[in-house]
Amino acid sequence: MRTSETEIVKHGPQTTRSDELLQLVSFNLDNEEYGLEILRVQEIIRMQGLTRVPNSPAFVDGVINLRGKVIPVIALRKRFGLAAHANDKQTRIVVTEVSGAIIGFVVDSVSEVLRIPANTIEPAPRLGNVNQEFVAGVAKLDGRLLILLDVERVMTEEENSALASPQELLPSAVAEEGVLVHA
Repeated sequence: MRTSETEIVKHGPQTTRSDELLQLVSFNLDNEEYGLEILRVQEIIRMQGLTRVPNSPAFVDGVINLRGKVIPVIALRKRFGLAAHANDKQTRIVVTEVSGAIIGFVVDSVSEVLRIPANTIEPAPRLGNVNQEFVAGVAKLDGRLLILLDVERVMTEEENSALASPQELLPSAVAEEGVLVHA
């Protein structure tokens, strides 16, 4: 196919050619499979102890110290209004960049890295358990559907700016040398 004949597909915040392959990290929440663009994912870590932060939004599980940086951790189940689920050996924190801030998302499990053709992605339909605003599209893969998450829209601009500086989540504490110390 010549480039001039290539169909242009709108995918989330980016425009891609239909013959392009997208790389996604797939993860599970409440028995549904989701995908994030791999370039947005910095790393995937095992669930670890979180420091709870008083007066933070309900969907913020707490903060972690990741190599000297205080990172807010968002429970995607809470954010999406899904039923609570106890963390287990499969629970992971997907560390991503959202609006210039590093944020962790708690997911039930991480499945695999996928390479899918951009033309398998369709616009987001009305979905039952997940607010449509979080969904960039739905990919059709070998008899299964993969919900593509738009991380820029998981939180409002106000929430993003509050999380951009974890110190704002800590009104009575300061992060000093990677350790939370009450002021």
